[in-house]
Amino acid sequence: MAGPSKSLVLDPALQKYYELNANRYKYFRWTPRNAWLTLLYAGIIPGIIGYVAIKTEGKYEFRGKRRGDTLAEY
Repeated sequence: MAGPSKSLVLDPALQKYYELNANRYKYFRWTPRNAWLTLLYAGIIPGIIGYVAIKTEGKYEFRGKRRGDTLAEY
């Protein structure tokens, strides 16, 4: 039959990794590197993408164009 049996031996290194991963929030510390990466991925990159999206909103029209027509509306 399928499924785990009583003779299943688990790797202790994997078990330790699984426990550490499940409790990662308990071992987290703010370091300069963590602070910089958080600022980068949660603030700077979304800000840049938002700025580009706002500046180009409505500028390009991809529907109903033929070969040779320009994509820029203005």
